[in-house]
Amino acid sequence: MADATTIDLYEVTMAMSYLREGMSGPATFSLFVRDLPPERGFLVAAGVESALDHLSGLCVGPEDVDAFASALHRPPRDLRPLLGLEFTGDVRAVPEGRIVLAGEPLLEVTAPLPMAQLAETYVLNQLSHQTTLASKSARCVLAAAGHPVVDFSLRRAHGTQSGFQAARLGALVGFAGTSNVAAATAVGIPAVGTMAHSFVEAFATEEEAFRAFARSHPGPVTLLVDTYDTEEGVHVAARVLRDLDRGPGSAVRLDSGDLGALAVRARAILDEVGLPEVRIIASGGLDEYAVDDLVRSGAPIDTYAVGTRVGVSADAPFLDSAYKMVEYDGRPVMKLSSAKVTAPGPKQVFRRPGYADVIGLADEQPPDDGRPLLETVMRGGRRTGDRPTLDECRTRFAADLRELPSKARRIREPDAPHATESAKLSALTARIRRRIEERTSAPAAEPPDAERAASGPHRSVST
Repeated sequence: MADATTIDLYEVTMAMSYLREGMSGPATFSLFVRDLPPERGFLVAAGVESALDHLSGLCVGPEDVDAFASALHRPPRDLRPLLGLEFTGDVRAVPEGRIVLAGEPLLEVTAPLPMAQLAETYVLNQLSHQTTLASKSARCVLAAAGHPVVDFSLRRAHGTQSGFQAARLGALVGFAGTSNVAAATAVGIPAVGTMAHSFVEAFATEEEAFRAFARSHPGPVTLLVDTYDTEEGVHVAARVLRDLDRGPGSAVRLDSGDLGALAVRARAILDEVGLPEVRIIASGGLDEYAVDDLVRSGAPIDTYAVGTRVGVSADAPFLDSAYKMVEYDGRPVMKLSSAKVTAPGPKQVFRRPGYADVIGLADEQPPDDGRPLLETVMRGGRRTGDRPTLDECRTRFAADLRELPSKARRIREPDAPHATESAKLSALTARIRRRIEERTSAPAAEPPDAERAASGPHRSVST
């Protein structure tokens, strides 16, 4: 069951007011990212599955009511109208792994207004965070230019759940493995790992440490060579690997210093002693920028291990995402706040060749060369199909990435494609804007009591 109290308090206060005013008509909320972060040419949609898990079990129980009452310093009886509310709505979403652009809805929720409002916090949290991580990880795969990338982010992730998500999303966009055993086991991806500097320090010499490690782990091993002097560490590792005939499949790991220069020297040392098959793994503060520099320099690094900077998306740790109501009770609505204008009505995104995407209304027919991105994934509070497998998400991402223009794939100074609005959406937006401006700019005339009572306190702008 979902935890209904994992929510911003103002969602509760709004839902209470809606119920008091009898406003339980169907409302549609659209979740989108207003603008891409700097140095981003695209986003990878993620977090939908976590959001659906939450919504499918979302029901306000007695303990939730008590918690809301305590937070509001009110008696539980005041919050009782919320008791028993459950998510019975519909969800349309861009499937996980699809590449999306700024302004495009990643997800739309249609449900009775109080429940659509209560869904906001968790859904926005999951899609914002996971889309951030998936997008950062995808750039690492691009930067590595075919070299394997593995996830080492768990120890400095923002919580263990975030670390789990980083491992899963890395695998979704093409990472070769993760150091996170729980994620590797649950998701079905390779677990990878070597040793820490503490292991080497625990022995009197590096050679003793390397030989002990090899005795405990039959087969290929990876030896961390930069605890003391890196070049000497490579020489020692080479001697141990050659003596024990552990060359094939084994590796040395560089974790600090000038990784490019050290990789060149390490490769030369290994080749000189007849170990050309021993790989070089680089780690230590890497992200897509550092990986891109190393690849472009021609550094003889076989595998890149990325950790902290990727697991927290250090250069762009959040998205300018929003969850905004676009229709209530069949009436399109929009927001006109400066720099935060929203377009009215339920939407669809039509993907056209070259990412010349069009954002239109949900009931529009797609252009001849376009295909819709949002799919119905929940109806009546229940999933419409099986959870997609990781392989299905990977395949979806790989196909989208192949079609993405090369200038959007650049690591530095990418040029992101921009979606346009359909003629129907533009016309609806202009019409609703005029209605709002007419209502807000005209002097408010006091209606007769009978008319005021008939109109009610919450008439929405409509077409």
